[in-house]
Amino acid sequence: MGFLLYLRMTAQEKFKTVLEKNTFYFYNATFQEKYESYINALNETLLVLKNHIETQGLKKEIFENLLLEKENGLRALLALTGFANESLKRIITIVRVSQNKELSKLLYKDKWCENESIDSVREWGDSKIEKLIKNNAFFRKGIVNLFFEGATIPFLSQTLPLFELKKLSISKLKFEISALVDTLVRYKEKGSYAGQTENNPEFLIKTLLEEQDIPFEKGDLQELFKNRFNEKRTMDFLLPSKENPQIIIECSFLVTTSSGQGDKSKTEVNIRKMINEFYPEAKFIGFIDGIGWYVRQSDLKRMIEAFDDVFTFHKEEVERFKKYVKSNLKWKQNS
Repeated sequence: MGFLLYLRMTAQEKFKTVLEKNTFYFYNATFQEKYESYINALNETLLVLKNHIETQGLKKEIFENLLLEKENGLRALLALTGFANESLKRIITIVRVSQNKELSKLLYKDKWCENESIDSVREWGDSKIEKLIKNNAFFRKGIVNLFFEGATIPFLSQTLPLFELKKLSISKLKFEISALVDTLVRYKEKGSYAGQTENNPEFLIKTLLEEQDIPFEKGDLQELFKNRFNEKRTMDFLLPSKENPQIIIECSFLVTTSSGQGDKSKTEVNIRKMINEFYPEAKFIGFIDGIGWYVRQSDLKRMIEAFDDVFTFHKEEVERFKKYVKSNLKWKQNS
């Protein structure tokens, strides 16, 4: 019985294969057709919705029926406003944990949300939300109220970034051209918006330190670089310097959730151990904030074990951070 002998390809042959046999874009034709049908269904749903609004006027009942009767009614509403499904889940979580009376009343919270312990909250998945939309009229009405009136609630206007708050607009629900253009622009620029340095929580920490004339550096801790190169990581802020780190700051602000949060918490615990070994006098503190941590509390509990103290970006916490630095940074006291 014969067999074929395959010789190892040379580097040049492998290079040539990738270039000459490149498909440029991979796609599964069957999946493409299936997904295109889904897109077409959303388009048709929105066109029918637009017709109802033009003939009957803008009414909440039209949107309530959309959510109840159409399988992809919620997806259509999100597409119209440019509001991400993940963002909606975050807001539902905020409603569940907040004690804001105006927001709770607007969304009929008492009609669909049981009393929950603050330390046991878990984010609801798509199936849970979809089931409530179909089976609970008050939850359905609350979701519609969110898109009609959410931007008028002071608590939400103070909690949501303006970039997201602007998506809760009646103009979008009316299919006004200017509002639809706004949706397109915000969708196109979302990645750029998220990547702006000024929108990064680390930028706020940097600004706070600079305003108080506190010296700092970023980068590797020298002893970890020399002795634990494969385990070390770049640190966000080293006060006052890499050579003399008295306060080491790490920042983790998460709006979304991911399985990587567990790995991140384990990493920080390991960094803590190395800091204890090589910089036993240094303070290791963390800015841990965002609803992404709020709804992954098991990971949060592991995460905070790594730090001597933790802060959020709440105004009171920012002031506490300033005092903490002043009282723990010897350079500042002796200057």
